[in-house]
Amino acid sequence: MFDINLGSPEYRRVHFIGIGGISMSGLAEILIQKGFNISGTDTTDSQIVDHLRTMGAEIFIGHNKENIGDADLVIYTDAISSDNEELLAAIESPAPVIDRAAFLGAVMRNFKNSIAVSGTHGKTTTTSMIATIINNPEINPTILLGGELDDIGGNVRLGSDNYLLTEACEYKANILKYFPSIAVVLNIDEDHLDFFKSMDHITDTFKGYLLNLGVDDYSILNNDDPHIRKLIPAVKSKIITFGIEVPSDYEARNIRFNDRGYPVYDLFVNGEKSTTIKLSVMGTHNIYNSLAAIIATSNIGLDMELISAKISNYKGVHRRLEHKGFLGEIEIIDDYAHHPTEIKASLSALRKATQKRIFCIFQPHTFTRTKILLDSFSESFKDADKVIIADIYAAREKDLGEIHSRELAKRIKDKGSDATYFGSFDEIESFILRETTDSDVVITMGAGNVFKIGDNLLNRSLNKVI
Repeated sequence: MFDINLGSPEYRRVHFIGIGGISMSGLAEILIQKGFNISGTDTTDSQIVDHLRTMGAEIFIGHNKENIGDADLVIYTDAISSDNEELLAAIESPAPVIDRAAFLGAVMRNFKNSIAVSGTHGKTTTTSMIATIINNPEINPTILLGGELDDIGGNVRLGSDNYLLTEACEYKANILKYFPSIAVVLNIDEDHLDFFKSMDHITDTFKGYLLNLGVDDYSILNNDDPHIRKLIPAVKSKIITFGIEVPSDYEARNIRFNDRGYPVYDLFVNGEKSTTIKLSVMGTHNIYNSLAAIIATSNIGLDMELISAKISNYKGVHRRLEHKGFLGEIEIIDDYAHHPTEIKASLSALRKATQKRIFCIFQPHTFTRTKILLDSFSESFKDADKVIIADIYAAREKDLGEIHSRELAKRIKDKGSDATYFGSFDEIESFILRETTDSDVVITMGAGNVFKIGDNLLNRSLNKVI
């Protein structure tokens, strides 16, 4: 097991391969704050890369074996392929070479308390909810987010070594490398099937993760999720459950939605009503996220009145049902959903909030996910009036010609929804300008660069071009 003492000069220069990633950049910021010399490489310049430069990091654009230089420690992201020349040079160098997850696990051990939020869906939202609640000088937490939260000025907050709050991604079984004092598991679903062999493989990975916790640690578990319920008998730590449907330690009862689609519910703790929670984000899925956030923050001693007020003021993280602006009277929204379950949840939340026509522009993310979950994807768009499918965003994969967005559009149409495929963003933008009216909502959806369509639309003239 790799260890690092953040107060020790053992590693003078640390090099990050893929430093522009949201998690990698946050880890780099922590090391810069601790006095380490940081260098890194990414494929393109970005706002994140520019920010790291202003903090003193040396950033190279384009992978090259010479970039390793005299690094004492090299950290690489999962997105880097095994034949990357920079990674191969690092392996041949005398410096230890550590993947991002193993390094995060080592960083976690430098904090007295650590809260890690895991689950197939909702990690960033729940982590940012917790961040909103604990973001104060008394707790002074260090926070690593998978998205940008205005309350902390981005994706990272540098605080004391008392509390670390971070997301815990299950991809490549990375969660097995984490040993938090508080572990949140929101849900377990079928995903990352380019790595996981089966649903049992996924569930066993979460089981192994929870077994990393000791008897004095806490597991905060969604009791409505059948896969999570199966794991409970094996867990050694203290357990606190939450749910809506199944009796749990923390329950949301008497759920209702206001005219903006925001949930209101009565919070019951151990069978007794505690308070009424009013959210300022849409969707039933955010009730679950808020329950987990409430438990995590009350567990570290915060008053329920404070928690309730803070979570009611939570406005969301960027790229999660984010209002981007108006094209005339047409609202433009962006969402990160890229899994069938997430798509259903986001569109259901949006449908509760509006009677307008919903135009959903979806960019599938990775060929493997699209191919394996094709049937599930085809049934995920029932709450959209019009579905526009963009080309698949390859991310870390190569196109082997086994699946195409045309097939997804056809399957969606076969399931009774109105779906059309377009091969370029320009075509999609022209279609939106031609077909929408002032009484419509347009939502871009996906984990790739589909958000650029909304940005482009908002940057155009308010007059439609036919």
